[in-house]
Amino acid sequence: MRQSRYFIQTMREIPSEAEVISHQLMLRAGMIKKVAAGIYDYLPLGLKVIRKVENIVRENMNKAGAVELLMSVVQPAELWQLSGRWNHFGKELLRFKDRGERDFCLGPTHEEVITDIVKSQVNSYKQMPVTLYQIQTKFRDEVRPRFGLMRGREFIMKDAYSFDIDDAGADISYQKMYDAYRSVFNACGLRHKVVDADTGAIGGSFSHEFMVLADTGEDVVMSCTKCDYSANIEKAQVVDNGEKETVELLPLEEVATPDKHTALEVAEFLGVDIKHVPKTMIIRCEGVMDGKEEKTIFVACMVRGDHEVNLTKVKNIVKAKSAEFAEHYEVQDMAGCAVGSLGPVNMPLKVYVDNALKYVSNIVVGANKESYHIKNVNLDRDAKIEGYFDIRNALSGDKCPLCGAEYEETRGIEVGHIFKLGTKYSESMGAKALDKNGKNIPIVMGCYGIGIGRTAASAIEQNYDESGIIWPKAVAPFEAVVVPVNTNDEEVIKKADEIYECLLNMGVDVLIDDRNERAGVKFNDADLIGYPLRVSVGKKTLSDGKVEVLIRRTKEVILIDADNSAAEKIKEILDTKVL
Repeated sequence: MRQSRYFIQTMREIPSEAEVISHQLMLRAGMIKKVAAGIYDYLPLGLKVIRKVENIVRENMNKAGAVELLMSVVQPAELWQLSGRWNHFGKELLRFKDRGERDFCLGPTHEEVITDIVKSQVNSYKQMPVTLYQIQTKFRDEVRPRFGLMRGREFIMKDAYSFDIDDAGADISYQKMYDAYRSVFNACGLRHKVVDADTGAIGGSFSHEFMVLADTGEDVVMSCTKCDYSANIEKAQVVDNGEKETVELLPLEEVATPDKHTALEVAEFLGVDIKHVPKTMIIRCEGVMDGKEEKTIFVACMVRGDHEVNLTKVKNIVKAKSAEFAEHYEVQDMAGCAVGSLGPVNMPLKVYVDNALKYVSNIVVGANKESYHIKNVNLDRDAKIEGYFDIRNALSGDKCPLCGAEYEETRGIEVGHIFKLGTKYSESMGAKALDKNGKNIPIVMGCYGIGIGRTAASAIEQNYDESGIIWPKAVAPFEAVVVPVNTNDEEVIKKADEIYECLLNMGVDVLIDDRNERAGVKFNDADLIGYPLRVSVGKKTLSDGKVEVLIRRTKEVILIDADNSAAEKIKEILDTKVL
């Protein structure tokens, strides 16, 4: 491809709306253009990257035995009502009516549609296992879309769904997808980690996330320093391994704590270790079953003053569909005070206490009265609690639940998520099949997603420098760019064209920057866009019988002979030195 005939418009300034590096660089490199909040056009360079990621995904899905199909992005409400998610998915589900006043939505996911397809086509164990997948545009009406392709409202996703007659078969299908995902991200040239994860709104019995490691990642990953255990911060277990303090239990004492609103402020004011000044938070839990009806309940949760409440763990303990911190007015209505004065003594709500507080005595808690706290509280003596639970975020230095070594914290970007769904959707939607004994039973399902655009963006978050993107070769828009430095020199143009044509014939995905621009402009654009290899043909080096090859990642410069074997040597460098 000749750049003079291509569509690449780069920019030097950093766009004001772009917060993360991938968003900045994709805009600057002319890969995407914003249409509306969270919605982007893929320009030619960006689309090339997207297609390369898709092809890697498609190749590995096919190798794993999955079969591709394509489902409609528009979905009827009836399917979502069958699964029970129409009223519970939230505002992220973009609903609309057609001219006949029938309810539809834009699909953020396709569990309902694929279950309906299989329900109508599969009725026997002899037709399973089967795994179907698509690469499709989806829409989720995020309340705060940001970070470009990292958290958009419209996005491209690969979603696969497995169907088996029993759990044993479903486990095999799950493992095949697990292995395929490892192959996908390895083939994309991305350093990644597989972590235990919460199943979230999708549901199911267990799941794993695939995290691209990057310092700029918005997800926290806790990993054992010794064994292979890793989990995201929502899921990471905290081992209950403390020792009870052996001290005299003192009588309760109410003390004034004027204008002290945080655990740290109270600890410093009273001269107490912050570990003895726990935080009490009120959590709103929605979708809790009460018989056959769902309701919203409020609970109080306590963690040490130097720890943080883990809402996902709270949600799972109370068996809610969602859990969020209560609003200030809700706290005031229920407890008669602000958050900073909450405590478990005479708390009108159920109180769930983190395991770490099992081992401390004579603690300081809010008095449920504005600007007052109570000293020398001992929970088993002075408060009515539901018990002790793991309800806090793990920290570096906490013990691994498998081997006892320490956790370390890293940051990552979730690019893939796989779930063992079980029979959640097949039961609610009536997708059943005959087993070997002739019994009609619900089909066991799995669900497997990869964010295509998110994978492309995460590759940038992991691979960039002050000059621009450093693409892994497998997903680069072009593997190499040939730059004729002096566009008014016939010998330079002739040699550059010759190398370009030879590389094309060798199957290299190559661009020639034949614009009538200064060399500095071309070099800056090449660095910004991030081609793995830059081949510079200049008057000076050519007069010495040489061509300059620059490896973008390492900045290594290699001078090769400008003879008939130049393209072969460039191809060899691309194959052996460029990742």
